[in-house]
Amino acid sequence: MADENEIQAQPGAPAAVEGGEQQQQTEGRGRGRGRGGDRNRGERGGRGRRDDRRGNRDEEQGEELIEKLVHINRVSKTVKGGKRFGFAALVVVGDGKGRAGFGHGKAREVPEAISKATAAAKKAMVRVPLKEGRTLHHDGKGHFGAGKVTVRSAPAGTGIIAGGPMRAVFESLGVADVVTKSVGTSNPYNMIRATFQALGEQTSPKSVAQRRGKKVADLLRRGGASAEVAQADAEAIAE
Repeated sequence: MADENEIQAQPGAPAAVEGGEQQQQTEGRGRGRGRGGDRNRGERGGRGRRDDRRGNRDEEQGEELIEKLVHINRVSKTVKGGKRFGFAALVVVGDGKGRAGFGHGKAREVPEAISKATAAAKKAMVRVPLKEGRTLHHDGKGHFGAGKVTVRSAPAGTGIIAGGPMRAVFESLGVADVVTKSVGTSNPYNMIRATFQALGEQTSPKSVAQRRGKKVADLLRRGGASAEVAQADAEAIAE
């Protein structure tokens, strides 16, 4: 009887061994999948970090802009439960080298309104030709609504003689010498728009010469200057 039991137990032993090997192989495959999944997740995470670094580099390589907060207005809306408050921001943005723009943003919180206005100002930037990189080429007038402004070029050392909203425009634009006058409303929105209208009418001798098909020196000689002086002044004009 003992021999028969031993004989009966022997066939079952290999089956148990085979089952153990299959279980080990299955566990090994599961571990492999887990490692691969972790590896894939690591690669995906690494790619995301690389993309973030690229975005940071793009921001660092971008030009530095001068942001001026001109005005913040608190508005309220009466609803069934009471009053709902919001904020409106007016921001002027410039690069200090002849480009500037303004934007308006509204939100429930002040920081969000400022960020919206800044983004709108960056999209609406315009280029204004500057004389010697410090003042305007000629006088100009702007009008918007009830706001009327006058801008005049000034010699070196004059400084920025302008009111609050207009001063922010010229500081962000990079103008160092200018004389301005505002007549009419003191609404900052209308003053800013009138100022940009006056700046939009600025022209440089170089652009006028190209439009008329002449040389800059020929235009400067009409003021009675000699050919040598006109040529020197034409070479000194950057824009």
